[in-house]
Amino acid sequence: MSSGAPQKSSQMASGAEETPGFLDMLLQDFPAPLNPEDPLPWKAPGMMLSQEEVEGELAELAMGFLGSRKAPPPLAAALTHEAVSQLLQTDLSEFRKLPREEEEEEEEDDDEEEKAPVTLLDAQSLARSFFNRLWEVAGRWQKQVPLAARASQRQWLVSIHAIRNTRRKMEDRHVSLPSFNQLFGLSDPVDRAYFAVFDGHGGVDAARYAAVHVHTNAARQPELPTDPAGALREAFRRTDQMFLRKAKRERLQSGTTGVCALIAGVTLHVAWLGDSQVILVQQGQVVKLMEPHRPERQDEKARIEALGGFVSHMDCWRVNGTLAVSRAIGDVFQKPYVSGEADAASRALTGSEDYLLLACDGFFDVVPHQEVVGLVQSHLMRQQGSGLHVAEELVSAARERGSHDNITVMVVFLRDPQELLEGGNQGAGDPQAGGRSQDLPSSLPEPETQAPPRS
Repeated sequence: MSSGAPQKSSQMASGAEETPGFLDMLLQDFPAPLNPEDPLPWKAPGMMLSQEEVEGELAELAMGFLGSRKAPPPLAAALTHEAVSQLLQTDLSEFRKLPREEEEEEEEDDDEEEKAPVTLLDAQSLARSFFNRLWEVAGRWQKQVPLAARASQRQWLVSIHAIRNTRRKMEDRHVSLPSFNQLFGLSDPVDRAYFAVFDGHGGVDAARYAAVHVHTNAARQPELPTDPAGALREAFRRTDQMFLRKAKRERLQSGTTGVCALIAGVTLHVAWLGDSQVILVQQGQVVKLMEPHRPERQDEKARIEALGGFVSHMDCWRVNGTLAVSRAIGDVFQKPYVSGEADAASRALTGSEDYLLLACDGFFDVVPHQEVVGLVQSHLMRQQGSGLHVAEELVSAARERGSHDNITVMVVFLRDPQELLEGGNQGAGDPQAGGRSQDLPSSLPEPETQAPPRS
Protein backbone atom coordinates (compact mmCIF):
# COMPACT_ATOMS: atom_id res chain seq x y z
CA MET A 1 0.00 0.00 0.00
CA SER A 2 2.86 2.37 0.74
CA SER A 3 6.32 2.07 -0.66
CA GLY A 4 9.61 3.80 -1.17
CA ALA A 5 11.19 1.37 -3.60
CA PRO A 6 11.40 2.30 -7.29
CA GLN A 7 7.94 1.63 -8.63
CA LYS A 8 6.64 0.54 -11.98
CA SER A 9 3.25 1.81 -13.06
CA SER A 10 0.22 -0.24 -12.17
CA GLN A 11 -3.44 -0.59 -13.03
CA MET A 12 -5.96 -1.12 -10.27
CA ALA A 13 -8.81 -3.49 -11.09
CA SER A 14 -11.65 -5.04 -9.16
CA GLY A 15 -10.65 -8.69 -9.67
CA ALA A 16 -13.88 -9.95 -8.07
CA GLU A 17 -13.73 -13.21 -10.03
CA GLU A 18 -10.28 -13.97 -8.57
CA THR A 19 -11.42 -13.87 -4.93
CA PRO A 20 -12.21 -17.57 -4.23
CA GLY A 21 -9.07 -18.79 -5.99
CA PHE A 22 -6.89 -16.41 -4.03
CA LEU A 23 -8.22 -17.63 -0.68
CA ASP A 24 -7.69 -21.25 -1.75
CA MET A 25 -4.05 -20.57 -2.61
CA LEU A 26 -3.45 -18.60 0.59
CA LEU A 27 -4.76 -21.43 2.76
CA GLN A 28 -2.78 -23.98 0.79
CA ASP A 29 0.41 -22.07 1.55
CA PHE A 30 -0.59 -21.57 5.19
CA PRO A 31 -2.61 -24.67 6.14
CA ALA A 32 -2.45 -23.91 9.87
CA PRO A 33 -2.01 -20.89 12.14
CA LEU A 34 1.50 -19.92 13.16
CA ASN A 35 3.12 -21.59 16.14
CA PRO A 36 5.29 -19.49 18.47
CA GLU A 37 8.44 -20.89 16.87
CA ASP A 38 7.31 -20.32 13.25
CA PRO A 39 8.88 -17.42 11.35
CA LEU A 40 6.61 -14.48 10.62
CA PRO A 41 5.59 -13.99 6.96
CA TRP A 42 6.18 -10.26 7.38
CA LYS A 43 8.53 -7.97 9.25
CA ALA A 44 7.17 -6.69 12.54
CA PRO A 45 6.86 -2.87 12.66
CA GLY A 46 9.67 -2.20 15.13
CA MET A 47 9.98 -3.40 18.71
CA MET A 48 7.01 -1.64 20.29
CA LEU A 49 3.75 -0.02 19.23
CA SER A 50 1.59 2.39 21.14
CA GLN A 51 -2.09 1.48 21.30
CA GLU A 52 -2.97 4.37 18.97
CA GLU A 53 -0.60 2.98 16.32
CA VAL A 54 -1.96 -0.56 16.23
CA GLU A 55 -4.74 -0.14 13.65
CA GLY A 56 -2.59 1.59 11.05
CA GLU A 57 0.49 -0.59 11.51
CA LEU A 58 -1.38 -3.89 11.34
CA ALA A 59 -3.37 -2.74 8.32
CA GLU A 60 -0.10 -1.85 6.60
CA LEU A 61 1.33 -5.29 7.39
CA ALA A 62 -1.70 -7.12 5.98
CA MET A 63 -2.14 -4.95 2.90
CA GLY A 64 1.54 -5.30 2.04
CA PHE A 65 1.47 -9.06 2.56
CA LEU A 66 -1.76 -9.62 0.59
CA GLY A 67 -0.70 -7.20 -2.13
CA SER A 68 2.59 -9.06 -2.60
CA ARG A 69 0.53 -12.19 -3.20
CA LYS A 70 -1.59 -10.38 -5.84
CA ALA A 71 -4.81 -10.33 -3.83
CA PRO A 72 -7.69 -8.48 -5.52
CA PRO A 73 -7.62 -5.02 -3.88
CA PRO A 74 -11.21 -5.11 -2.54
CA LEU A 75 -10.58 -8.53 -0.98
CA ALA A 76 -7.26 -7.48 0.54
CA ALA A 77 -8.83 -4.38 2.06
CA ALA A 78 -11.95 -6.12 3.38
CA LEU A 79 -9.95 -9.07 4.78
CA THR A 80 -7.58 -6.65 6.49
CA HIS A 81 -10.43 -4.63 7.97
CA GLU A 82 -12.14 -7.70 9.39
CA ALA A 83 -8.96 -9.08 10.96
CA VAL A 84 -7.91 -5.72 12.43
CA SER A 85 -11.41 -5.04 13.80
CA GLN A 86 -11.58 -8.42 15.48
CA LEU A 87 -8.15 -8.05 17.06
CA LEU A 88 -8.94 -4.55 18.36
CA GLN A 89 -12.03 -5.93 20.11
CA THR A 90 -9.88 -8.28 22.19
CA ASP A 91 -7.91 -7.54 25.32
CA LEU A 92 -4.45 -6.45 24.18
CA SER A 93 -2.99 -6.32 27.68
CA GLU A 94 -1.15 -9.61 27.09
CA PHE A 95 1.08 -7.75 24.61
CA ARG A 96 1.86 -4.88 26.97
CA LYS A 97 5.46 -3.84 27.51
CA LEU A 98 6.54 -1.42 30.24
CA PRO A 99 8.50 1.62 29.03
CA ARG A 100 12.09 2.04 30.07
CA GLU A 101 12.87 4.32 32.99
CA GLU A 102 14.29 7.08 30.81
CA GLU A 103 11.13 7.07 28.69
CA GLU A 104 9.01 7.52 31.82
CA GLU A 105 11.20 10.45 32.86
CA GLU A 106 10.84 12.07 29.45
CA GLU A 107 7.05 11.74 29.59
CA GLU A 108 7.03 13.85 32.75
CA ASP A 109 8.36 16.77 30.72
CA ASP A 110 5.71 16.57 28.02
CA ASP A 111 2.77 18.96 27.60
CA GLU A 112 -0.51 18.38 29.44
CA GLU A 113 -2.01 16.64 26.40
CA GLU A 114 0.82 14.12 26.41
CA LYS A 115 0.91 13.36 30.15
CA ALA A 116 -1.56 10.48 29.89
CA PRO A 117 0.29 7.17 30.29
CA VAL A 118 1.26 5.57 26.98
CA THR A 119 0.45 1.89 26.61
CA LEU A 120 3.22 0.18 24.65
CA LEU A 121 2.71 -3.24 23.08
CA ASP A 122 5.18 -5.86 21.91
CA ALA A 123 5.12 -5.53 18.13
CA GLN A 124 6.50 -9.01 17.40
CA SER A 125 3.93 -10.88 19.47
CA LEU A 126 1.14 -8.65 18.21
CA ALA A 127 2.13 -9.25 14.58
CA ARG A 128 2.08 -13.01 15.13
CA SER A 129 -1.33 -12.96 16.78
CA PHE A 130 -2.64 -10.73 14.02
CA PHE A 131 -1.52 -13.11 11.28
CA ASN A 132 -3.41 -15.93 12.97
CA ARG A 133 -6.48 -13.70 13.13
CA LEU A 134 -6.10 -12.99 9.42
CA TRP A 135 -5.75 -16.71 8.76
CA GLU A 136 -8.95 -17.46 10.67
CA VAL A 137 -10.92 -14.86 8.71
CA ALA A 138 -9.58 -16.23 5.41
CA GLY A 139 -10.71 -19.73 6.45
CA ARG A 140 -14.24 -18.55 7.15
CA TRP A 141 -14.41 -16.54 3.95
CA GLN A 142 -13.22 -19.49 1.89
CA LYS A 143 -16.67 -20.98 2.48
CA GLN A 144 -18.65 -17.76 1.96
CA VAL A 145 -17.03 -14.51 0.85
CA PRO A 146 -18.91 -11.42 2.12
CA LEU A 147 -20.36 -9.10 -0.46
CA ALA A 148 -18.06 -6.24 0.57
CA ALA A 149 -15.02 -8.34 -0.35
CA ARG A 150 -16.47 -9.28 -3.74
CA ALA A 151 -17.98 -5.94 -4.69
CA SER A 152 -16.68 -4.44 -7.88
CA GLN A 153 -15.20 -0.98 -7.67
CA ARG A 154 -14.20 1.71 -10.08
CA GLN A 155 -11.11 0.68 -12.02
CA TRP A 156 -8.43 3.27 -11.39
CA LEU A 157 -5.49 3.70 -13.71
CA VAL A 158 -2.65 4.95 -11.53
CA SER A 159 0.86 5.38 -12.88
CA ILE A 160 3.55 5.54 -10.18
CA HIS A 161 7.31 5.81 -10.36
CA ALA A 162 9.76 6.54 -7.52
CA ILE A 163 13.56 6.65 -7.56
CA ARG A 164 16.33 7.31 -5.05
CA ASN A 165 18.20 9.26 -7.71
CA THR A 166 21.65 10.42 -6.58
CA ARG A 167 20.75 10.65 -2.92
CA ARG A 168 22.26 8.14 -0.49
CA LYS A 169 18.86 6.99 0.80
CA MET A 170 15.32 6.81 -0.48
CA GLU A 171 13.20 8.86 1.92
CA ASP A 172 9.98 9.21 -0.14
CA ARG A 173 6.90 7.11 0.47
CA HIS A 174 3.58 6.97 -1.36
CA VAL A 175 0.11 5.47 -0.97
CA SER A 176 -2.39 4.35 -3.61
CA LEU A 177 -5.57 3.12 -1.95
CA PRO A 178 -8.57 2.72 -4.27
CA SER A 179 -10.26 0.43 -1.72
CA PHE A 180 -10.50 3.06 1.03
CA ASN A 181 -14.06 2.14 2.01
CA GLN A 182 -13.35 -1.58 2.23
CA LEU A 183 -10.22 -1.04 4.34
CA PHE A 184 -12.14 0.92 6.95
CA GLY A 185 -15.51 -0.81 6.72
CA LEU A 186 -17.36 2.23 5.37
CA SER A 187 -20.73 1.15 4.02
CA ASP A 188 -22.27 4.44 2.88
CA PRO A 189 -22.95 4.88 -0.86
CA VAL A 190 -20.02 7.29 -1.42
CA ASP A 191 -17.09 5.69 -3.23
CA ARG A 192 -13.73 6.84 -1.88
CA ALA A 193 -10.16 6.51 -3.16
CA TYR A 194 -7.06 7.92 -1.49
CA PHE A 195 -3.67 8.81 -2.97
CA ALA A 196 -0.66 10.43 -1.26
CA VAL A 197 3.03 11.27 -1.59
CA PHE A 198 5.30 11.91 1.41
CA ASP A 199 8.80 13.37 1.08
CA GLY A 200 10.96 12.63 4.11
CA HIS A 201 14.04 14.46 5.32
CA GLY A 202 16.55 13.56 8.02
CA GLY A 203 15.62 9.89 7.66
CA VAL A 204 12.68 7.87 6.36
CA ASP A 205 10.85 7.28 9.66
CA ALA A 206 8.45 10.23 9.43
CA ALA A 207 7.55 9.61 5.78
CA ARG A 208 6.89 5.94 6.42
CA TYR A 209 4.83 6.81 9.49
CA ALA A 210 2.72 9.32 7.56
CA ALA A 211 2.15 6.82 4.75
CA VAL A 212 0.74 4.39 7.32
CA HIS A 213 -1.25 6.68 9.61
CA VAL A 214 -2.63 9.74 7.78
CA HIS A 215 -5.37 7.83 5.94
CA THR A 216 -6.06 5.71 9.03
CA ASN A 217 -6.56 8.84 11.10
CA ALA A 218 -8.73 10.38 8.39
CA ALA A 219 -11.02 7.35 8.42
CA ARG A 220 -11.36 7.67 12.22
CA GLN A 221 -12.68 11.23 12.03
CA PRO A 222 -16.45 11.44 12.61
CA GLU A 223 -16.66 14.38 10.21
CA LEU A 224 -15.29 12.37 7.26
CA PRO A 225 -18.75 11.96 5.61
CA THR A 226 -19.73 15.62 6.04
CA ASP A 227 -16.39 17.48 5.95
CA PRO A 228 -13.73 15.35 4.26
CA ALA A 229 -11.30 18.26 3.89
CA GLY A 230 -11.57 18.95 7.63
CA ALA A 231 -11.03 15.25 8.33
CA LEU A 232 -7.83 15.31 6.28
CA ARG A 233 -6.55 18.38 8.10
CA GLU A 234 -7.23 16.72 11.44
CA ALA A 235 -5.58 13.51 10.20
CA PHE A 236 -2.35 15.38 9.45
CA ARG A 237 -2.45 17.10 12.85
CA ARG A 238 -3.15 13.84 14.65
CA THR A 239 -0.40 11.99 12.77
CA ASP A 240 2.07 14.73 13.62
CA GLN A 241 1.22 14.44 17.33
CA MET A 242 1.53 10.67 17.23
CA PHE A 243 4.89 10.79 15.46
CA LEU A 244 6.25 13.41 17.86
CA ARG A 245 5.47 11.06 20.76
CA LYS A 246 7.21 8.22 18.92
CA ALA A 247 10.15 10.49 18.08
CA LYS A 248 10.63 11.36 21.75
CA ARG A 249 10.40 7.69 22.78
CA GLU A 250 12.81 6.50 20.10
CA ARG A 251 14.95 9.64 19.65
CA LEU A 252 14.00 10.21 16.03
CA GLN A 253 14.73 13.52 14.33
CA SER A 254 13.21 13.07 10.86
CA GLY A 255 10.32 14.92 9.30
CA THR A 256 8.22 14.73 6.15
CA THR A 257 6.21 16.93 3.88
CA GLY A 258 3.13 15.40 2.36
CA VAL A 259 0.22 15.83 -0.01
CA CYS A 260 -2.87 13.67 -0.33
CA ALA A 261 -5.99 13.51 -2.47
CA LEU A 262 -9.24 11.90 -1.37
CA ILE A 263 -11.80 11.43 -4.13
CA ALA A 264 -15.17 11.02 -2.42
CA GLY A 265 -17.98 10.51 -4.89
CA VAL A 266 -17.89 13.47 -7.27
CA THR A 267 -15.73 15.72 -5.07
CA LEU A 268 -11.96 16.03 -4.85
CA HIS A 269 -10.43 16.90 -1.49
CA VAL A 270 -6.73 17.67 -1.10
CA ALA A 271 -4.58 18.39 1.95
CA TRP A 272 -0.90 19.19 2.25
CA LEU A 273 2.02 20.11 4.49
CA GLY A 274 5.20 21.59 3.05
CA ASP A 275 6.22 21.59 -0.60
CA SER A 276 4.96 18.28 -1.96
CA GLN A 277 2.24 19.22 -4.44
CA VAL A 278 -0.81 18.05 -6.38
CA ILE A 279 -2.17 19.58 -9.56
CA LEU A 280 -5.34 18.84 -11.52
CA VAL A 281 -5.41 18.80 -15.31
CA GLN A 282 -8.83 19.49 -16.81
CA GLN A 283 -9.40 19.52 -20.57
CA GLY A 284 -5.70 20.03 -21.16
CA GLN A 285 -5.32 22.94 -18.73
CA VAL A 286 -3.59 22.96 -15.34
CA VAL A 287 -5.87 23.87 -12.45
CA LYS A 288 -3.99 25.06 -9.40
CA LEU A 289 -5.28 23.42 -6.23
CA MET A 290 -2.84 24.56 -3.56
CA GLU A 291 0.05 26.78 -2.51
CA PRO A 292 3.04 24.91 -1.03
CA HIS A 293 4.32 25.88 2.42
CA ARG A 294 7.74 27.46 2.12
CA PRO A 295 9.59 29.74 4.53
CA GLU A 296 9.69 32.63 2.04
CA ARG A 297 5.91 32.92 1.87
CA GLN A 298 5.03 36.14 3.68
CA ASP A 299 2.34 34.56 5.82
CA GLU A 300 4.63 31.68 6.81
CA LYS A 301 7.55 34.00 7.54
CA ALA A 302 5.32 36.17 9.75
CA ARG A 303 4.01 33.11 11.62
CA ILE A 304 7.53 31.79 12.29
CA GLU A 305 8.84 35.17 13.45
CA ALA A 306 5.83 35.69 15.74
CA LEU A 307 6.81 32.44 17.49
CA GLY A 308 10.36 33.67 18.02
CA GLY A 309 11.99 31.89 15.08
CA PHE A 310 13.60 33.33 11.96
CA VAL A 311 13.82 32.75 8.22
CA SER A 312 17.19 33.16 6.52
CA HIS A 313 18.57 32.61 3.03
CA MET A 314 21.49 30.25 2.63
CA ASP A 315 21.38 28.10 -0.50
CA CYS A 316 17.60 28.65 -0.23
CA TRP A 317 15.18 30.10 2.32
CA ARG A 318 15.26 28.08 5.54
CA VAL A 319 13.54 28.01 8.94
CA ASN A 320 16.02 28.83 11.72
CA GLY A 321 18.80 28.23 9.22
CA THR A 322 17.95 24.54 8.78
CA LEU A 323 14.78 23.34 7.03
CA ALA A 324 13.65 24.52 3.60
CA VAL A 325 9.98 23.85 4.41
CA SER A 326 7.84 25.65 6.96
CA ARG A 327 5.33 22.87 7.67
CA ALA A 328 5.91 19.15 8.12
CA ILE A 329 5.07 16.09 10.17
CA GLY A 330 7.83 15.45 12.68
CA ASP A 331 10.96 17.62 13.01
CA VAL A 332 10.61 17.42 16.78
CA PHE A 333 13.39 19.95 17.45
CA GLN A 334 11.90 22.55 15.10
CA LYS A 335 8.40 22.61 16.57
CA PRO A 336 6.44 24.90 16.69
CA TYR A 337 8.25 26.91 14.01
CA VAL A 338 7.77 24.04 11.55
CA SER A 339 4.04 23.56 11.91
CA GLY A 340 2.11 20.30 11.69
CA GLU A 341 -1.12 22.09 10.70
CA ALA A 342 -2.15 21.16 7.16
CA ASP A 343 -4.10 23.20 4.65
CA ALA A 344 -6.92 21.64 2.61
CA ALA A 345 -9.18 22.43 -0.31
CA SER A 346 -12.15 20.84 -2.08
CA ARG A 347 -13.37 20.96 -5.67
CA ALA A 348 -16.41 19.46 -7.37
CA LEU A 349 -15.63 17.06 -10.23
CA THR A 350 -17.68 17.33 -13.40
CA GLY A 351 -16.36 14.41 -15.46
CA SER A 352 -14.29 16.70 -17.68
CA GLU A 353 -11.12 16.28 -15.59
CA ASP A 354 -8.17 14.47 -17.16
CA TYR A 355 -5.87 13.44 -14.29
CA LEU A 356 -4.26 14.36 -10.99
CA LEU A 357 -0.50 14.54 -10.58
CA LEU A 358 1.00 14.21 -7.09
CA ALA A 359 4.75 14.61 -6.67
CA CYS A 360 7.51 15.67 -4.29
CA ASP A 361 9.76 18.69 -4.67
CA GLY A 362 12.34 16.55 -6.47
CA PHE A 363 9.95 16.80 -9.41
CA PHE A 364 8.25 20.17 -9.02
CA ASP A 365 11.47 22.10 -8.30
CA VAL A 366 12.61 21.46 -11.88
CA VAL A 367 9.39 20.84 -13.87
CA PRO A 368 6.97 23.80 -13.94
CA HIS A 369 3.26 23.06 -13.71
CA GLN A 370 2.55 24.33 -17.19
CA GLU A 371 4.99 21.87 -18.77
CA VAL A 372 3.32 18.78 -17.30
CA VAL A 373 0.49 18.70 -19.86
CA GLY A 374 2.87 18.65 -22.83
CA LEU A 375 5.02 15.91 -21.32
CA VAL A 376 2.00 13.71 -20.60
CA GLN A 377 0.39 14.34 -23.97
CA SER A 378 3.58 13.55 -25.90
CA HIS A 379 3.96 10.31 -23.93
CA LEU A 380 0.39 9.26 -24.69
CA MET A 381 0.96 9.94 -28.39
CA ARG A 382 4.08 7.79 -28.48
CA GLN A 383 2.41 5.00 -26.49
CA GLN A 384 -0.82 4.98 -28.54
CA GLY A 385 -2.90 6.17 -25.59
CA SER A 386 -1.41 3.95 -22.90
CA GLY A 387 -0.76 5.82 -19.66
CA LEU A 388 0.75 2.94 -17.71
CA HIS A 389 4.31 4.27 -17.83
CA VAL A 390 3.74 8.02 -17.95
CA ALA A 391 5.12 8.49 -14.42
CA GLU A 392 8.43 6.97 -15.53
CA GLU A 393 8.69 9.54 -18.29
CA LEU A 394 7.94 12.40 -15.91
CA VAL A 395 10.59 11.18 -13.47
CA SER A 396 13.09 10.92 -16.34
CA ALA A 397 12.26 14.48 -17.37
CA ALA A 398 13.02 15.71 -13.85
CA ARG A 399 16.37 13.89 -13.81
CA GLU A 400 17.30 15.30 -17.20
CA ARG A 401 16.56 18.80 -15.90
CA GLY A 402 19.03 18.38 -13.06
CA SER A 403 17.09 16.99 -10.11
CA HIS A 404 19.38 15.13 -7.70
CA ASP A 405 16.70 14.59 -5.05
CA ASN A 406 14.52 11.55 -4.48
CA ILE A 407 11.71 11.75 -7.04
CA THR A 408 8.21 10.33 -6.69
CA VAL A 409 5.49 10.95 -9.27
CA MET A 410 1.94 9.61 -9.19
CA VAL A 411 -0.55 10.20 -12.02
CA VAL A 412 -4.17 9.32 -11.23
CA PHE A 413 -6.19 9.25 -14.43
CA LEU A 414 -9.73 10.52 -14.06
CA ARG A 415 -10.57 9.60 -17.65
CA ASP A 416 -9.31 6.93 -20.02
CA PRO A 417 -6.00 8.21 -21.44
CA GLN A 418 -7.02 6.83 -24.82
CA GLU A 419 -9.92 9.26 -24.70
CA LEU A 420 -7.55 12.10 -23.85
CA LEU A 421 -5.45 11.24 -26.89
CA GLU A 422 -8.36 10.81 -29.29
CA GLY A 423 -10.47 13.69 -28.03
CA GLY A 424 -7.75 16.24 -27.43
CA ASN A 425 -8.97 18.71 -24.84
CA GLN A 426 -12.66 17.91 -25.22
CA GLY A 427 -13.96 16.61 -21.91
CA ALA A 428 -16.61 14.03 -21.18
CA GLY A 429 -18.41 16.09 -18.54
CA ASP A 430 -20.33 19.37 -18.52
CA PRO A 431 -18.96 21.45 -21.43
CA GLN A 432 -19.51 24.59 -19.40
CA ALA A 433 -17.39 23.31 -16.55
CA GLY A 434 -14.12 22.92 -18.43
CA GLY A 435 -11.87 25.73 -19.48
CA ARG A 436 -8.63 27.52 -18.96
CA SER A 437 -9.11 28.80 -15.44
CA GLN A 438 -5.95 28.82 -13.38
CA ASP A 439 -7.80 30.06 -10.29
CA LEU A 440 -7.58 28.44 -6.92
CA PRO A 441 -10.80 26.78 -5.72
CA SER A 442 -13.08 28.92 -3.61
CA SER A 443 -12.22 26.98 -0.44
CA LEU A 444 -8.52 27.90 -0.74
CA PRO A 445 -7.67 31.54 0.04
CA GLU A 446 -5.30 33.35 -2.29
CA PRO A 447 -1.84 33.47 -0.67
CA GLU A 448 -0.23 36.83 -0.08
CA THR A 449 2.62 36.19 -2.49
CA GLN A 450 3.54 33.70 -5.18
CA ALA A 451 6.56 31.87 -3.81
CA PRO A 452 9.52 31.83 -6.23
CA PRO A 453 11.19 28.53 -7.01
CA ARG A 454 14.00 27.57 -4.66
CA SER A 455 17.56 27.77 -5.84
